[in-house]
Amino acid sequence: MLQKFDERNKDLMVYVKDGLYHRDEAKVSVFDSVVQGGDAVWEGLRVYNGGIFCLDRHLERLQHSAKAMAFTDVPENDWIKAKIFETLKANDMTNDVHIRLTLTRGEKITSGMDPRLNSMGSCLIVLPEYKPPVYDNDHGITVFTSSIRRNSPMHVDSKIHHTNLINNILAKIQSNVAGKDAALMLDAYGFASELNGTNIFMVSKGILYTPFADACLHGITRGLVMELAGDIGVRCYEKNLSLTELYNADGVFCTGTMGELTPIVEIDGRSITVEKDIFNQLLKAFEGVKDQYCVYE
Repeated sequence: MLQKFDERNKDLMVYVKDGLYHRDEAKVSVFDSVVQGGDAVWEGLRVYNGGIFCLDRHLERLQHSAKAMAFTDVPENDWIKAKIFETLKANDMTNDVHIRLTLTRGEKITSGMDPRLNSMGSCLIVLPEYKPPVYDNDHGITVFTSSIRRNSPMHVDSKIHHTNLINNILAKIQSNVAGKDAALMLDAYGFASELNGTNIFMVSKGILYTPFADACLHGITRGLVMELAGDIGVRCYEKNLSLTELYNADGVFCTGTMGELTPIVEIDGRSITVEKDIFNQLLKAFEGVKDQYCVYE
């Protein structure tokens, strides 16, 4: 599903490193690490009624990713929060907003791979946009299994939420060519890992399953859904899930900040039952905790 340009975004103010800039003037240097090698970490945030959903969890993951990448001069969370809310206020944004929060290693003194060339400090980018959930939650999405495998910890640990998303992009290209909404990515052993941009869950015989977070991102919404399942009395387990199990599941859905909770109605041409009982309970529980998990200025 390709989102169209929202006219409300034509005059966005974006925070980049040291101040707010109109979207047409918001730029990073050609020497910035994100340009040189995709050397940055990021989070996707959603705004509900003036609050930022699960902000503390997102910032914790950002800090963990930055530490794993050996970033230096990483700003404190309170400073990052202040810049996020400053940017929202500058755009008079309170709802229906998605924020792309990026922290790059910063500018290099000259082109090169060595992080010791970065001596100018990290660069924070706060990019808010009016952007409703990307998927059609009412009708669900169709999925194609990609030949591109999700990274394992032997290669690039998925626990690092980095901006080098080439394998996800290649998988998405394959789903586009196949005429489907998203790509299902498998791990190195052929088990389901996640979609190219969201985590997945399967319902079978009243039990909720999701892949181990080995080759997939430990998504914020994924973690929350697992907690909510416990709250409503639904058993939830992490498990290696094969394609055969997904094809024959009572229901499959994906989760993520960009799409919230969305049914998957087809995988590789196989129709997937839309399980309504557990899914609707989880969706209701998710809607019910939005205010509780939002952080306000």
